Amino acid sequence: MRFSSIKVGPARQLVFMALLISVAAASSNATTDYTISLASPDQHLVEVRLILPEGSAQRELQLPVWNALYQVRDFAQYVNWVRAKDRAGRALAVRELDKSRWQIAGAEGGAVVDYQIFADSPGPFGAEFNSHHAFFNLAQILMYPVDARDSPMTLRFTYVPKGWRIATPLRAGVDTFIAENYDRAVDSPVEMGDFQESDFDESGGHYRVVVDADRGDYDMDKIAAMLHKIVAGATSWMDDRPFNSYMFLFHFPKGPSGGGMEHSYSTAIEVNADVLARAPEVLASLTAHEFFHLWNVKRIRPQTLEPVDYTKENYTRALWFSEGCTSTAADFIELRGGLLDESHFERDLASGIGELERRPAHRTQSAEESSLDAWLESDAYYRRPERSISYYNKGELLGITLDLAVREASHGQASLREVLQWMNQNYAKKGRFFPDSAGVREAAEAVSHADLGSFFTKYVAGTEDIPWNDFFRGIGLRLTEGKTTVTDAGFAGSRNFDGPMTVTTVTAGSEAERAGLQVGNTVVEINGNAAGEESSQQTSLLAPGDTITVKVRPRRGAERDLKWKVGSRDESSYELKDVENVTAEQRARRAAWLKGEAEIPQETSAH
Repeated sequence: MRFSSIKVGPARQLVFMALLISVAAASSNATTDYTISLASPDQHLVEVRLILPEGSAQRELQLPVWNALYQVRDFAQYVNWVRAKDRAGRALAVRELDKSRWQIAGAEGGAVVDYQIFADSPGPFGAEFNSHHAFFNLAQILMYPVDARDSPMTLRFTYVPKGWRIATPLRAGVDTFIAENYDRAVDSPVEMGDFQESDFDESGGHYRVVVDADRGDYDMDKIAAMLHKIVAGATSWMDDRPFNSYMFLFHFPKGPSGGGMEHSYSTAIEVNADVLARAPEVLASLTAHEFFHLWNVKRIRPQTLEPVDYTKENYTRALWFSEGCTSTAADFIELRGGLLDESHFERDLASGIGELERRPAHRTQSAEESSLDAWLESDAYYRRPERSISYYNKGELLGITLDLAVREASHGQASLREVLQWMNQNYAKKGRFFPDSAGVREAAEAVSHADLGSFFTKYVAGTEDIPWNDFFRGIGLRLTEGKTTVTDAGFAGSRNFDGPMTVTTVTAGSEAERAGLQVGNTVVEINGNAAGEESSQQTSLLAPGDTITVKVRPRRGAERDLKWKVGSRDESSYELKDVENVTAEQRARRAAWLKGEAEIPQETSAH
């Protein structure tokens, strides 16, 4: 195992190791030191050395079972071996306590722990190491001492391939990166490779932009221009900037991809290169969402997510707010920055309402229950429309309706913006966590000076149908329902973040069923393209009568190609239109709404 490019003879290795440990122990003041060796990119193998300072005779090391997603993924499945030595180089006993925890005996004088872990999970939620680059969510490869999770730590990389650079929001030392504790370290993604980089200043903050992609697949100037608008819009909307510097990390791969992961001082975002070229607004929307997370979820944080328990699920009823209302805020930020116009915003809003209304589960699963059940999202059956709703989808709609309810109750003097600013002031900046939906209600009632208990009981904790037009009337809009004919491929598929697409439903009597497609099949390709986040967009472009070819992997048996002609079906569609005889006050309210601002010009207000 190699951790340094310094060459020492066999007789001097133990002396060198002892010197390294003693220097680290003397200078670190109980610092936990990690060294990550990148000597085996072709095998995707990472070797980690963890130096423990003096302490208890028995030390326990834990590798998280989840990170970045609300799903247990048991990263210990990738650990090949674990070994330990004392300061003198003598082997120490290593005992596995459970599938993700190890006990080191005889460590009172300090210890060196070495282990090897496989890293080949692409995407912003993974840890990937290959000859092209390395991207690490560090919780997926770094064990932590159970009794020293809050201690300072250092991180060093060795055998970094020639030409590679390192990008991370971690503070850089002389030859190491430094974090005040494990939680801070694993909230800091690391990108290594031959990436392109740019930076800019906006609204008092410094921003670093790192892109790993083929140079011809993106325009750095256009990305920077988009980011200027997002960060200016978000910081002005929140009237806050809780950082001096922030890093945007983008991947634009050609294969299946999609998604973003928020961090306190950075975000990692992945968009398929073809999608970026065809629909650049996807990147703007995703970036606005992830950037706003630096407030909502990273700092305005539900109590049920603290402290993070890396050994089991953290259950919360607040994801409808932490995720869904973040999308609402992102919409307003895009509107403020000119990245989204009124017609597209209202069309997307009506489409989101349709998405919720067409899922039968909206009458049986509440937004809070959807949040609580987030840990089931890896299961294909759970994602079926009769089983679950999305806390992203309903949460975003609740953000819109809560915004309108607060505006109405406060006579136009408060909005969702003031709700979030209140929570930022009274929770985030005071180092407190909010008590889930009760905390959101507290904030909404504080800024509106009204009782909003009915809203939270009926639509957040309950499953009552949302009376959309009661909310939209104040801004001069009404929701209309109609029927539209859409392409029907005969099946629905669902992809679980970094997992494959799985067939969740097959329409009875359809051409897809006659071709042999079955629920539970893994979809490998659709019309020759790898199945991914963008597949639903591709199938929606087909016309009835077009041929679709789907490569599937059955639960048993070899992959095979299925071919059939797509059909059509009628489904409910929704549209937002002006009410009859829109008043000047309604227009003023709508103008303020589209800016995400509460103020109404006094001459147009009836209050």
